[in-house]
Amino acid sequence: MRDPRILDSRMLEPEHRHAPMFVISVAAELADMHPQTLRQYDRIGLVTPRRQGGRHRRYSPYNIEQLRQIQQFSQDGVSLEGIRRILDLQNRVEVLEETVDALRHELRESQRHSTKPRFFAVGPHGDVVTVARGRRARANTQALVLWEPGPRRR
Repeated sequence: MRDPRILDSRMLEPEHRHAPMFVISVAAELADMHPQTLRQYDRIGLVTPRRQGGRHRRYSPYNIEQLRQIQQFSQDGVSLEGIRRILDLQNRVEVLEETVDALRHELRESQRHSTKPRFFAVGPHGDVVTVARGRRARANTQALVLWEPGPRRR
C-alpha cells in the first residue's frame, strides 16, 4: 500500500497546487498531524485553507506542503511566530519569482517580434515605458536601456 503522506505529483503541478481538495481529516493524515492542530494553525493564520460552503475547510496540496514545513520547523525548535515570518518570506519570494518569470517571458516575446533595438525608461511609479530612438527620457524618469551587442565593426 502506498504511503498516504505522499502526494501524487500531478497535484503539485501549478494548476492543481492551490486547488482546495482535502477535508481536514484527510489533510491531517497527509501532514501527519492531529486535526485540532490544523484548526489551531488556521485560527492563528499560519495555514489558511479555503472554506467550502462558508464553514468546511478544504486544504490544497500547497497547504499540505506548508503543514509539513511547519512540522519540520517546529521540530527544529522554531517558534510559531518565527514560522509565520519564514512562511511569509517564502510566499513573498514565490510571488517575486513568478513576476520575474512573467517578465522574462514577456521580454523574450518582445525580442522575438522585434529586430530593432528598443529603449525603455522607468516612470516615476515604477512603470516601464518605451522611448523613441534618439529621444531622451523625461526628466522624472530613470533611463533603462536594453542592449544586445551586434557584430563587431572594424
